[in-house]
Amino acid sequence: VQLVESGGGLVQAGGSLRLSCAASGLSLADYAIGWFRQAPGKEQEGFSCISGIDGSTYYKDSVKDRFTISRDNAKNSVYLQMNSLKPEDSAVYYCAVEFGICPGYKLVRADYWGQGTQVTVSS
Repeated sequence: VQLVESGGGLVQAGGSLRLSCAASGLSLADYAIGWFRQAPGKEQEGFSCISGIDGSTYYKDSVKDRFTISRDNAKNSVYLQMNSLKPEDSAVYYCAVEFGICPGYKLVRADYWGQGTQVTVSS
């Protein structure tokens, strides 16, 4: 099983980025897919989840209305559209999967993780 994130980079505050999470070795349709982030010196934060089976989405309040999670089961991929980015969004972003449906906006028992992609938002 492999999860590969891409799409990170450097962007100015107010800008946008689109992250991708491509899966191999499993079918995302059977899993809940979550996005996490971790900034230096801070705890890992789960903030969004999408259920592969029905596309139900969940967001933490801090990203609601700015971030959109989506999936393409045919491509076995999940995406995170991030708009109106703020410097405090700077972090390494990870996707992870948990068998079943989303328990909320944060996975509670991820089965697999990606390697992460860096997002840096300059002020």
